[in-house]
Amino acid sequence: MKEIKITDQTGRLDKVLPGLLPEYSRSQLQKLIAAENIKVNGQVTKPKYKVEPGDVVTFDEPEIQTLEVEPENIPLDIYYEDEDVIVVNKPQGMVVHPAPGHPDHTLVNALLYHSPLSTINGTYRPGIVHRIDKDTSGLLMVAKNDQAHRSLAHQLKEKTNIREYIALVHGRIKPDKGTINAPIGRSKKDRKKQAIIAEGRPAVTHFEVLKRYQHYTLVKCILETGRTHQIRVHMKYIDHPLAGDPLYGPRKTLPGAGQFLHAQKLGFKHPRTGELLTFEAPLPTNFQQTLEFLDKTDKLQ
Repeated sequence: MKEIKITDQTGRLDKVLPGLLPEYSRSQLQKLIAAENIKVNGQVTKPKYKVEPGDVVTFDEPEIQTLEVEPENIPLDIYYEDEDVIVVNKPQGMVVHPAPGHPDHTLVNALLYHSPLSTINGTYRPGIVHRIDKDTSGLLMVAKNDQAHRSLAHQLKEKTNIREYIALVHGRIKPDKGTINAPIGRSKKDRKKQAIIAEGRPAVTHFEVLKRYQHYTLVKCILETGRTHQIRVHMKYIDHPLAGDPLYGPRKTLPGAGQFLHAQKLGFKHPRTGELLTFEAPLPTNFQQTLEFLDKTDKLQ
């Protein structure tokens, strides 16, 4: 059991707790409050309870479920590894972690065969601090122990890490750079999609134009936040959906195995040493070949 004494924090319990327990999301903490794992001054309370200095929050950490995900001998493209972290270059088409209906052949299955992972995320997402979509390629940081996981999760929350993506989008973007600041939440019309909605979570994407074609633009996207499908939703919001995107893009698009989106650059402070580590992964072959095709057929005159 953890015991946390409130010193100068005030406000709703479910809004104060993420700062005290950064390894858990707000929704996870709300569920833990509802399950009576979290109490204030020994009493069961609600998420909207207003905490005050002097309150004592007790936290019974939920038991980690027995890991049922099967390790699989799947090759990994590892860019860096030590006793705390792994940086891996995920290929397009690979799901990051198991889910109902997709129990195997994921990055987590491959990682478990390779190494022990942190237990904070429980059964299906051991070691996974952040995700990228199945059809997005590129760099991910993975925690091998709980201490590393907490550190990396805290860096994500505080927006101190580096995450840069390369995207190919429809249309010619006129400004050389810009910022998209629009809240994202689950679409009310289609549960498979995310959308820009007023009550969504804050989401900020910065972009820079790298190259313009007649009908497409190659951009670098820098994430300030990490919402589900953030780049895909934000680029559609400014009328430049990702090429190849089956969910948010137009039907007539470039052929491929999904959206042309690659997590090219990743940086974070090492959870043990504090050293800033940065990594870059080149565009996958199919992405590079598509750009070469556009150079020949869609070059800006």
